[in-house]
Amino acid sequence: MPEDELTALLTLNRIDGLGCIGAKFLYEQLGSAQEIFRRREHLKEIIPGIDTQIIDALSSNGYDSFIREELEFIEKHGIRCVTPVDSDYPARLLDCNDAPLVLFSLGNVNYNAARTVAVVGTRKATDYGRRMCHTFINELHQYCPDVTIVSGLAYGIDVESHKAALEVGFPTLGVLAHGLDMIYPPSHRSVAKQMLSEGGLVTEFMSRTVPLGPNFVRRNRIIAGLSDCVVVVESAAKSGSLITAEIAASYNRECFAFPGSVGDPYSVGCNELIRDNRAGLITSALDLVNSMNWNDYNSKKDPVQKELFPELTTEEKIVYDRIRLKAQGVHINTLITELNIPYPRLSTILFSLEMKGLAKQTPGSLCKLC
Repeated sequence: MPEDELTALLTLNRIDGLGCIGAKFLYEQLGSAQEIFRRREHLKEIIPGIDTQIIDALSSNGYDSFIREELEFIEKHGIRCVTPVDSDYPARLLDCNDAPLVLFSLGNVNYNAARTVAVVGTRKATDYGRRMCHTFINELHQYCPDVTIVSGLAYGIDVESHKAALEVGFPTLGVLAHGLDMIYPPSHRSVAKQMLSEGGLVTEFMSRTVPLGPNFVRRNRIIAGLSDCVVVVESAAKSGSLITAEIAASYNRECFAFPGSVGDPYSVGCNELIRDNRAGLITSALDLVNSMNWNDYNSKKDPVQKELFPELTTEEKIVYDRIRLKAQGVHINTLITELNIPYPRLSTILFSLEMKGLAKQTPGSLCKLC
C-alpha cells in the first residue's frame, strides 16, 4: 500500500479505467486515497458493481517505480501539489463532481483569488479577435484590478489573453493538457516563463503525459471550474472554447461572448451562443462587470453599523465576520471550506444575513457585504 497520501493519490491517478469522476467518487466514499488502497479487498461490499479490473489495479505494484520517479521530479523542480484536503485547493472546484484530486503547479498560483475570469477562443484568432482580447482585458483592469485571468496557453485567443494580462499586471494561470515537464506549443515557452512570476502554470497531468486530444477536453473543465465566469472572444462552429462554455454552464458559472460579423467563420460559435441564450452578449469589459455585480469600484457606501440591525446568532456572526474581512467578496465555496459549514446550512445563514441587510450572494457565487 502507498506509504503516504500524496503517493496514494498519484497512484490512483494512474489507474486505467477509473477516470476523474470515478476517482473522486471513491475518494469521497472512503475519505482518503490511502483508505481506498487499505480497503481495496472490500470495495465490492462498499461499492456494489465496481469493476473488478479496478480492484486488481489497486492491488498491483506495477506503478511503484513510476510514482517514485514522479515524486523525485516534483521535489527537484519545486512543483506544488494541492489536494482537496489542503486549505489552498481551489474552493471553486470543490463542488464539481469531476474535480481533480491532485493539481500540480509552478509559479505564484493563487487558486482562490477573489475574482477569476476565463478568456478562451479560437486557435486561429483574427486581428479583430486579438484586438478585442487586449482591449477587454485592459478595460477590465481599469474597473477591477484584482482579477486573475485563466486560459489554456494554446494558440490564438488563449495566448493573447495571457499576454494581455501580463501587459496590465493581472495574474494569469495557464491550464495545461500535459505534464509540467514540457510546454506545448513550444513557441509559447517565453510567455509561460513570464507567467511564473504573476500567476503560473497548472495541470492535473503528471510528467511524461503528452498533449493528446482528450486531454484538452479534460483541461477545459479545469479552466471553467477555476473561474467565476467564462468569456468567449472568437469561436468557430465547432471549437474547444464552446466545450469550455458548456462545462461552465454545467458548473453554474456565468458565460459571456463577444458577437462577430454574420458569416465570419470564427464568430459563428459566439453568435450561436448568444442566439441560443447560452451566453450573455458583451461588447466591453463594463458589460461583464455590471453583469457580475463587480461594479463596486465606484461604490462609496457608508460602513455598515451592525448595532442598528437585529442581534446575530453565533453562526451568523461567524459568517458575517469572515465576509467582512474582504471588501471584494468571498466565494461561497471558500466559506464552506474555511468555516466547515455545509452548503444547505450556509445558504440559510446567508439568506438571513441578506434579510437583515448585512450580506448578500452575488452572481459568481461571491458573498459580499450589502
